[in-house]
Amino acid sequence: MELSQLKPSRGSRHAKKRVGRGQGSGWGETCGRGVKGQKSRSGSHIPAGFEGGQMPLFRRLPKFGFRSRVSLLGRNRYNVFKVGDLSRFNEGDEVSLETLRERGFTIRRKCRKGVKIIGGGDLTVKGLRLKVNAISSSARAKIEELGGSVEII
Repeated sequence: MELSQLKPSRGSRHAKKRVGRGQGSGWGETCGRGVKGQKSRSGSHIPAGFEGGQMPLFRRLPKFGFRSRVSLLGRNRYNVFKVGDLSRFNEGDEVSLETLRERGFTIRRKCRKGVKIIGGGDLTVKGLRLKVNAISSSARAKIEELGGSVEII
């Protein structure tokens, strides 16, 4: 077989529908747009949420709540991991952003502040050396109890 002999599989390709080319084509006159109305006109565009002049739903519903602009800027955006998650590591390993990524942990880009360890779960691995951006007091206690060390970077 040569490149010149290749062709798409049967039924995978079809001709573009040419509308407005006479009654015999089946798509003549109204060309599938129906009869009259806003959507039948040329150049018609209906914005999202438009309800034909009726007051749109997003304007009818009451507005409530408040979101601080500080939270929108992502003030406390850490990749948060539990102490129990660190059981993937071996005894005496170093835990940092890079090593977490290598071990298959999900590191989100929008979390620009780095890594934070919290005290959920049980730690079974001894002697871990952590280099993280933040850590809770309960997590620090669990790690140091097993002979590990914590360095805030």
